[in-house]
Amino acid sequence: MRKLFVYLKEYRKECVLGPLFKLLEASLELFVPMVVAAVIDRGIAFADHGYIVRMSLLLVGFGLAGLAFSVTAQYFSAKAAIGFVTRLRHALYAHVQTFSHRTLDTIGISTLITRMTSDMNQVQTGLNLTLRLLLRSPFVVFGAMLMAFTIDAKAALWFLAVIPALSLVVFGIMLVSIPLYRRVQEKLDAVLGSARENLNGVRVLRAFRREAAEQASFGEKNTALTRNQRRVGRVSALMNPITLVIIDLAVLGLLRTGSLRVNAGLLTQGAVVALYHYMGQILVELIKLANLIINVTKAVACGKRIQAVLDVEEPQTVEPELPKGDPSLRVELRDAGIRYHGSAADALSGIDLRVKPGQTVGLIGGTGSGKSTLVSLIPRFYTATSGAVFVDGTDVRAWDPSALRQKIGFVPQKAVLFHGTIRENLLWGNEAASDDEILTAASLAQASDVLAAKGGLDGVVEQFGRNLSGGQRQRLTIARALVRRPEILILDDSASALDFATDAALRKALRSLDYDPTVFLVSQRTSTVRSADQILVLDDGKAVGLGTHDELLRSCPVYREIYDSQFRKEGQDETAR
Repeated sequence: MRKLFVYLKEYRKECVLGPLFKLLEASLELFVPMVVAAVIDRGIAFADHGYIVRMSLLLVGFGLAGLAFSVTAQYFSAKAAIGFVTRLRHALYAHVQTFSHRTLDTIGISTLITRMTSDMNQVQTGLNLTLRLLLRSPFVVFGAMLMAFTIDAKAALWFLAVIPALSLVVFGIMLVSIPLYRRVQEKLDAVLGSARENLNGVRVLRAFRREAAEQASFGEKNTALTRNQRRVGRVSALMNPITLVIIDLAVLGLLRTGSLRVNAGLLTQGAVVALYHYMGQILVELIKLANLIINVTKAVACGKRIQAVLDVEEPQTVEPELPKGDPSLRVELRDAGIRYHGSAADALSGIDLRVKPGQTVGLIGGTGSGKSTLVSLIPRFYTATSGAVFVDGTDVRAWDPSALRQKIGFVPQKAVLFHGTIRENLLWGNEAASDDEILTAASLAQASDVLAAKGGLDGVVEQFGRNLSGGQRQRLTIARALVRRPEILILDDSASALDFATDAALRKALRSLDYDPTVFLVSQRTSTVRSADQILVLDDGKAVGLGTHDELLRSCPVYREIYDSQFRKEGQDETAR
């Protein structure tokens, strides 16, 4: 947690001024009972209306000054807390952007979202309260006790008795409540996770008529949350009645002692009223301090979780000498393989592939055969755990990731678009592209009709492209990659939502490009890959065939099985396409 304070350095001034103005406000608050006592003892006792007016105006002045000090303290505290969390959130987001896909898979996206939202908010609240109350509350407690002793030492002995008793109750309840609050937070996380999962998958849930089952599951989690909230609520609810009983008993004792000393002429009535006010101030501030500590405890726990993410470092594999590839090849895989973190078996192993500039490579195989994993090795989304992957004769581990990915146009299996206009989404491929270049790329991607239907390049794309069909999203993501004019174009099953005619038109457009990129076509359709210069057939993470369409029909049983199943399913001769 202490490592996070480096992001607070720019707000040293605010961290000093916030508590300082809060202490000034507290100082004025400590003088108010003394002024009230003077009004009673001098103004009311002697019917001195002028004195009463002057003291009343002084109290108004104290109130206005206290308000100004409080607002100023709040301003500096909020500025420090908000600025600190803003810088911390930027740092965390920038750090997350450096994570490999493997690290992201390990940590989990939902965990990172929680760290950047609710955990950040809790840290901000904790810091804000700390700057305003950490010094103020103890200052008022001990200041009220000292002021009581200046009034009457014997009556002030009740303060020495009540402060330890109140502290014991307040902090005892707090210590019991903190672990209970942690359990509540855990149960709340479970409820939020269940709600997020069900809302994201609501169509699937309804399609399989799982509403009742999911409602029951959510109800169980919600009941567990309610049960824990009630438990901590019952404990916390003890604070007010117990502290009020202690205060009331102390007040009775104080009033008895005060009345006796007033009758003896040793104490004035105004002094008794002042002592009573100081007793109330102590109670209020102790409760504030207890709530502060609970919030700070939560903030520290959240800060540790944020720090844990910031401490994640990508493993640096020190290679004494990286192997050299063939510079005449655009892409080369040499005995390449990968095993995902926590997996018992390799997802890919022993892959050998040599691809010349301008060639088109088809990747085909059953579900889970490793096609998407293989193309993810080329831009180094994942790093091969065995063998090597080369681009332009250089091991991808030697490439700067940004420079490597600038050469590549990647169209993922799941089409991802972002909220904004169509133009803004397609400019991700090349921020300097003109409208004519964007329209050309959209035409090649068979997306011209999408632009016409959505109002052109200024058409709005909702978050995740919800206002577009699956085929429309895929064509726009292909257009986004083509705007870049990449040297290597990877289409990871990105035409799965397209009909055969659109798919064929897209492949024809790719062959007619005015430059000669190296293309990787991942598909489960033989019609998509059949015209490729070479086709790699994968089965259970291993290469079981490599060659042209005709060669594989003769030599590769797996490829022939895929072809035959599709030929029968489609009911037409695929060779006619």
